Formats: sequence, C-alpha cells, structure tokens
Amino acid sequence: MTNKEILRRLYDVIKPYKNKLVVAMIAMILVAVFTGSQAYLVRDLLDKIFIERNQVYLDLLPFAVVAIFFLKGGFYYLYNFLLEQVGQSIIRDLRIRIFEHVHTQPLSFFQSMPTGTLISRVISDVNLMQGAVSNAMVSILRDFFQVIILLGVIFYMNWKLALFSLLILPLAFSSVVFFGRLFRRLSIRSQEETARMSNILHETITGNRIVKAFGMEEYEGKRFRDQVYRLFNVIIQDAKLRSLQHPLMEFIGGIAIALIIWFGGSEVISGNATPGAFFSFLTALIMAYDPVKGVSKINSTIQQGMAAASRVFSLLDVRPEIADRTGATVLPEFRRAITFDHVSFEYDSENKVLHDIHLEIKKGEVLAIVGPSGSGKTTLTNLIPRFFEVTEGRILIDGLDIRDVTLQSLRNQISMVTQQTILFNDTIRNNIAYGDLDRSEEEIREAARAAHALEFIENFPDGFDTVIGESGMRLSGGERQRISIARAILKNAPILILDEATSALDTESERDVQRALENLMKNRTTVVIAHRLSTIVNADRIIVIKDGRIVEEGSHEDLLELRGEYELLHRMQYK
Repeated sequence: MTNKEILRRLYDVIKPYKNKLVVAMIAMILVAVFTGSQAYLVRDLLDKIFIERNQVYLDLLPFAVVAIFFLKGGFYYLYNFLLEQVGQSIIRDLRIRIFEHVHTQPLSFFQSMPTGTLISRVISDVNLMQGAVSNAMVSILRDFFQVIILLGVIFYMNWKLALFSLLILPLAFSSVVFFGRLFRRLSIRSQEETARMSNILHETITGNRIVKAFGMEEYEGKRFRDQVYRLFNVIIQDAKLRSLQHPLMEFIGGIAIALIIWFGGSEVISGNATPGAFFSFLTALIMAYDPVKGVSKINSTIQQGMAAASRVFSLLDVRPEIADRTGATVLPEFRRAITFDHVSFEYDSENKVLHDIHLEIKKGEVLAIVGPSGSGKTTLTNLIPRFFEVTEGRILIDGLDIRDVTLQSLRNQISMVTQQTILFNDTIRNNIAYGDLDRSEEEIREAARAAHALEFIENFPDGFDTVIGESGMRLSGGERQRISIARAILKNAPILILDEATSALDTESERDVQRALENLMKNRTTVVIAHRLSTIVNADRIIVIKDGRIVEEGSHEDLLELRGEYELLHRMQYK
C-alpha cells in the first residue's frame, strides 16, 4: 500500500472530525503568526532600544511581549487539545472497526490468521498509529504553519539573505527522506516480530498445561527469548538510526548558521543591514529550522505509524467470505426439515472434505453422526449455521436455501454445545444469559436447574454472581459443560447441534451432563456428533461418515446387523 493510498484512507477516517480540525488549524496559524512576531520584535529590541535608546519603545515593548506570549499560549492550548482529541477519537474508531470487522469473518479466517497477530493489530499496530496520528499530526501541522510564517518574516526582512539560507534546505530534507525509508522498513520488521512474539505468548499461556505436562518450560523459554532478541535487534537498529539522524540534522543546521553569520555579517559591516535586522533574521531562521529538525525527530514515529496503518487497512480490506446476500430474507420459524441437497465441501482444491452428501433431518428427529476422526463430521454440522459455505449443492431449511436468508435469523434458530466449552471471564449469570442478557433471573435459574447446574452454582458464596475465570477455569470440566448446556437451554432454539459434548468428561461427569443433555434435547431437532457410541444408542437415526461420504444409515440395532463400519467402531470401543 503506497503512502498516497494510506493518507487517502486516513483522510476518510479523519473526515467526521473536520470541523474540529479547521478550528485547530486556525489556532495553529495564529500561533505561527505570534511566533513570527516574536522573531520580528528582536529587530526593534536591538535597533530601537539598545542602539537608538528609544524610551517609548522601552515602555511599550514589554506589554507587547506579554500580550503575544499570552495569546500564543491560549491558541497553543486550543489546537493541541483539539488535535489530541481528534487523534484519540480516530484510534477509538479504528479499534472498534477492527474488532467488529474481525467478527464478521468466517471460521476459515481464524484458522489462517493467528490469534496473536490479530491481537497485535488491535493493540500494537493501532498504538503505533496513535503515535503517528496524535503526536505526529500535531507536530507536522504546527511546524508547517510555523515554517511558512517565519519564511514570510525572513523574506520580508532580507530577501537576498533568505534566498541564500534556502540553499541548505534541500540537504536537510533529503536526509529526512533517506532516513524515512529506512525507518519504514525497520518498522515493518518490528511489527512482524512483535506479532510473532504475541503468537508465542498467546500459545504458551493458553497451552500452559501442556507445556508443564511435557516439561517444555525451558524449550518455550528459549523460543520466546530468541524471538524477543530478534525484536530487540530491530529496535536497536531503529534507535541507532534515530540517534544518528539528530546530530546529522544539527550539523547541517550548524553549516547553515555559519554561512548566514558570514554572509549576514558582511551585509552589516558594509552598511546594507542593521545589527537588529540581522539578529532578527537569524532568530527567525533558527526558529524556522527547529520545525525541520522536529520532523527528523518524529520521522521514525511517522514511518512506524504509516507501516502500522498499512497493516490495519489491509486487515480491514479483507472481505468476509460469508455474508448476507442482497435481498436476503428472514428465516421463518423452523417447521419441517433440514435438507442437504448433494452437498460437497472443500477447504481448498486439494482438500475435499465432504462428497455429495444427501440427507434429510426431520423436525423433532435426533440424528447421530459417527465416524473415524477426520471423516468430516464436525465440518458437516458447521455448514448448517454457515460457519463455512458449501462448495457444491445446497442446504435447505423448510425448502429455503440458507444462503438466501439472513445470517442473524438463521443462527437465531440454532444452539450449539461443543466438546471445547467456550465460556467467558464473567459471572455465571452472564455466561448462561449470553446472547440475551435481558433474560429474567427466574428464567436463568430454570435453565440452570434443567442443566443440572443449579446445585453447584448455589454452593458458590456468590452464587450466580461468581466470576468463573478465563475459559471457566474455576469450574470442573463437567460444570463448564453444564453451564454451556444451560446457555443453550435458555436460548431455546429449535435446532440443536451437539459436537462430542461428553467425550472429554469422566464417567461421573458424563452422567450429570447426559441428564442435562436429555433436558436440552426435548422437543428439539438435534444433530449429535458422538465419539462414545453409548450416548447415541437411543437416537432416531444414525449415519456413519467415512472419508467425507455417508456409508451407512439406520438405527443402532440395524447398523450392528449390517456388520459394517458402525459394527467395527462398536467392536473397537467394547472389545
């Protein structure tokens, strides 16, 4: 993404705050005018007071200086606050946009984008943009107006000397451009290394049990340490360049001032300029050169912000593969059947997961899906709520293609309980009511009772107000699963998907959860992915999937009599 494209995109983000920016720019121009008048007063200070000894100027000049400094300070506060407010508002808006945009993406997006990288985009990259937008924008706009006004003062006082002084500016700006390119490359590397560090941090913290169980603390420590050193080396290179840039700019400025002293001194000695005019000119020139040096100081910040903006906008440009079609309608309440009409699915051209699935699930039916690991069971159920999009064929609910209805109305009619229980670091109440936080206390209690969770919830000192920790770590596996079942009961959706909901539990916890599941499945159309065949013997129908195809179908007894894949799975479990 080019600088021009990034700036255009930033302008679109800034546009809602253009009125505040206009006021800030007017205040900046006035600050620059008062800064120029300070330089101009040096001439009168030397010529009128110290050389001509004019008492009237001595009486008036201090009041003029006080007034100038007071007004300059007031307008400085105004523009600085407004620009800071605009900058922070932009960062706030971007963070919200990124968060909302990420959650419009399908599951395939999260499978290809590491969690640490996404976190780095929202926190690290946006922080770098904050530095560029808030601090750099303030400095650049302020310095631009200051340079323009001071150059006007310089040319007004001595145009020949002004032209002579401008000869050194191309050298100063060329160094800014040269260092800017280096800073951009280093910033991109720094942000990439930061994202990798975030990935390692996220993996090892969320997977800390496995790290400890396999005694890999030292290995993970070395992996993280190596990554930190890679980031450290990039940061040191950036620091080295920043440390070099400032003295180089100082040296260029010293050359410019030395030449001006030589040329301007010659003008004073020859009588073509007064000492006051020369020192006023020199003051204005130094004041004008300070903003140029300021650009060099914030150059690294600007380049980091531009690189971060490129990454943020690239993420925002990722269009969701699954979204509402134009003219999508609201799905009516489920009444008859879910139909897989010759459905195939592939993650990519070389990885076809499902092949020509033709299946009808009637309302109120309990359908169990079994098969070897990797056969496509979970993928099949993930197609119903459109977590993935079918590659061929179509899925119909009561004769309506699910791609022709809104995602919201489709997912409102589906509840899920998965093997990997997803709970949030919040109260038990809010976890059960997740999806509809306005449900009454009595409804939440009834859902917990039906999920066989009320007893252990009330044993906590804070009851439903107990905060359960990240991923519900304060609860046992069975307790977590019953909370997720209570959540599904409260949602009261007509279609229920159970993805190996009891496979990770011990026998006692499984009994409790199985009783909760029986309450959840009442009067619902249920699709059960089962690992333990004992949990599905009473299913209305069982299908066996192998290599992405339905190879057997029938009741538990019928499939055992076939002596095929199901009987083989049964024999392996109960041998």
